[in-house]
Amino acid sequence: MDHADSWEIIEGLKIGQSNVQRPDKHEGFMLKKRKWPLKGWHKVRFTELKTYVCHISQIQKGKLHGSIDVGLSVMSIKKRARRIDLDTEEHIYHLKVKSQDIFDAWVSKLRHHRLYRQNEIVRSPREATMRTFPPPAPSSLPWQLVAPSSSSNNSLPPSYSNGQSKVVAWLQESEEMDKCAEELARCQCNLTELSQLLQSLEILQRTQSAPNFIDMQVPLSASMSPVRLHSSNPNLCAELVDCQTPVTRLTDSVECTSDYVKLQEEFCTIAQKVHSLLKSAFNTVAIEKEKIKQILSDQEQSDQSAQISSLRKSLSQALSQNAELRTRLNRIHSESVLTEQVVSVNIISTPDEMGIPLTQQASNESRLSMSESVSEFFDAQEVLLSASSSENEGSDDESYVSDVSDNISEDNASVTDNVSRQMANGDFAGSAFRNGRRICLPAPCPDISNINLWNILRNNIGKDLSKVSMPVELNEPLNTLQRMCEEMEYSELLDKAAETEDPFERMVLVAAFAVSGYSSTYYRAGSKPFNPLLGETYECIREDKGFCFFSEQVSHHPPVSACHCESKNFTFWQDVRWKNKFWGKSMEILPIGSVNLVIPRFGDHYEWNKVTTCVHNILSGRRWIEHYGEITIRNTKSSACLCKLTFIKGNYWSSNVNEVQGFVMDQEGKVIHRLFGKWHEGLYCGIPPSAKCIWRPGSMPTDYELYYGFTRFAIELNELCPELKDALPRTDARFRPDQRHLEEGNLEMASSEKQRIEDMQRTRRKWNEENNIKHEPRFFKKVVDANHRERWVSNNTYWDLRKNPGFINMESTVMLW
Repeated sequence: MDHADSWEIIEGLKIGQSNVQRPDKHEGFMLKKRKWPLKGWHKVRFTELKTYVCHISQIQKGKLHGSIDVGLSVMSIKKRARRIDLDTEEHIYHLKVKSQDIFDAWVSKLRHHRLYRQNEIVRSPREATMRTFPPPAPSSLPWQLVAPSSSSNNSLPPSYSNGQSKVVAWLQESEEMDKCAEELARCQCNLTELSQLLQSLEILQRTQSAPNFIDMQVPLSASMSPVRLHSSNPNLCAELVDCQTPVTRLTDSVECTSDYVKLQEEFCTIAQKVHSLLKSAFNTVAIEKEKIKQILSDQEQSDQSAQISSLRKSLSQALSQNAELRTRLNRIHSESVLTEQVVSVNIISTPDEMGIPLTQQASNESRLSMSESVSEFFDAQEVLLSASSSENEGSDDESYVSDVSDNISEDNASVTDNVSRQMANGDFAGSAFRNGRRICLPAPCPDISNINLWNILRNNIGKDLSKVSMPVELNEPLNTLQRMCEEMEYSELLDKAAETEDPFERMVLVAAFAVSGYSSTYYRAGSKPFNPLLGETYECIREDKGFCFFSEQVSHHPPVSACHCESKNFTFWQDVRWKNKFWGKSMEILPIGSVNLVIPRFGDHYEWNKVTTCVHNILSGRRWIEHYGEITIRNTKSSACLCKLTFIKGNYWSSNVNEVQGFVMDQEGKVIHRLFGKWHEGLYCGIPPSAKCIWRPGSMPTDYELYYGFTRFAIELNELCPELKDALPRTDARFRPDQRHLEEGNLEMASSEKQRIEDMQRTRRKWNEENNIKHEPRFFKKVVDANHRERWVSNNTYWDLRKNPGFINMESTVMLW
């Protein structure tokens, strides 16, 4: 393999390497990859490398784009592509150089600066970590990673409130704080002198003729004029040597005693100066503190009446809305199952059509957790879904297939009516309809603190990790096909959308559903799902939610997963290719593909993309996950409205971490609804504080941290009850032995089975290639859409084969495990 085509990680400071000369400043133009959607390059980027800090500036706009401490970053290069990647944990910078000569110069300089910085850290760890970065050239900085200089107080944003502006004005005009800073600086110098004097005293005390420090009586006469014998006196070493020369013991003792007394007197004198300076600085700070308190007190009194009036108005509105909410909640509770009992309900069909009673356990239902917590959001009652949603009501046995002109939509929607009839006739009874679901996994997740990830990942910088075999301890007992089903946890949002006449409000609900699919990942940064085998499948029938779901791994290289979900109210499908890349400290997951949703009642066909996912602190520290990018939701059957959602990129400590902002606009570009929230907390529509809560996730189960961070819905996905064993195909993920052993806590068997299954897959793939056999998915087919893109859609055979002849009666053509 040509090493120029692969990523090479740049090594750091080696053991014993200490003589690193200070590097020169280096600057020039480079290309920087765009953040979203990680396509294309910014053409004008000015990069300055100075004192181990790399400043990336956007010259056309006069702004600093970022500052990187190259010594603390993971640096990797790809020579043929002339790529340089710097992973700082919080951000990943993808840089590129057009010329090979310039690329070699940059790599050489970056190596030199990295070694110099790392050598500084080794020599003086405390000083190196406390040192601030040098300030960049003066400019208006949108954000930066360097510590602000003392002069940055002169440029203040105009959006400060009245009270804040007074404090800022005081800071700018006050001379006392400047005086205090000068005194502290002088105090610092004196403390340095004290330290040097103390070292001299210790040297004298260690000499043979030095007197005892405790027994000496030190006169503090102001008339004495001590000779400075510390580091500012170049003759210190010579005099100390003279003291140690054995002329006579008495002479040595007298000379050293004299030096020692002089050093002690100077030490005490400087210590008194330090005490005086510190006392003055303390008094200054105390006085200025009182000034700040007075300013804030005046501001608080002036705004107090307005605040009281506003609070009274808000309280009155809250009481009124809470009264209305209480009435609605009483009605909801009276119509819903809110006890521990399991009540027989009819979900899909009318009482006359019901072949077998369906069951529902309210304690495990996500929507009930939403109802229980709705009181916290007093203005959300008009939009939040309650337990008395339409899936508890009867419906006529009619076709829900729309006359959608798109062939793909027709193919996927046509089977919905058939499946609804099968559910209504009880064809799936005994295999999926049952009382209750499990509420906990069989065993907690294993301890992975002893796994050295660096040894596994160091040779895979910039590579697709889907091709890298990982220890089974790093997995969670679910695979990607089941993860796709997790996105249906809040499918009631789609049921609500199917009942909403207004197209803009319908789009808001679809947007909330798109955001809700990311909520389950918040506590899941510590593990990864299993990679499905080629031909592996998964089925999920949720009578409580009224949908039937199945998925299949339709391609292995590249890995492509496809799924299809049907309900009387909607049809949902997607095919996604996952690309995982490791950048030294972070791992990016880039989904390629589209998500599709058809609501037959209105003839709507929605389509949207997915955003990039990044797992930070892969090697050390607390791992955390973020999603960033832009989602565009279009109705391909109507241009009446469009929705755009932006998942904002932040960092672990920023206030906008996990933040989502968006809007729904009409075909003329006018904003109809504004959306905001956080993908792990909820989504709101409107303008604060009167915005309405559209969706919020359910509460987490007990001890979720010990069980892979699974939600209640995720805990149920891999459960294999006895009545399901004869109904599922042998390729279903529930039968996968390595995943099952991990769920049960048997790590040794899980690791052994994982290795055996992967070897079987490699052997099977090699045999197919040698015999020119191409794999054909069983339940999906490849089609080309109107935009000439290849898509995987259902071939409408899964549920028919499940019913007749049944998977247990069909001989499996491939043994996956």
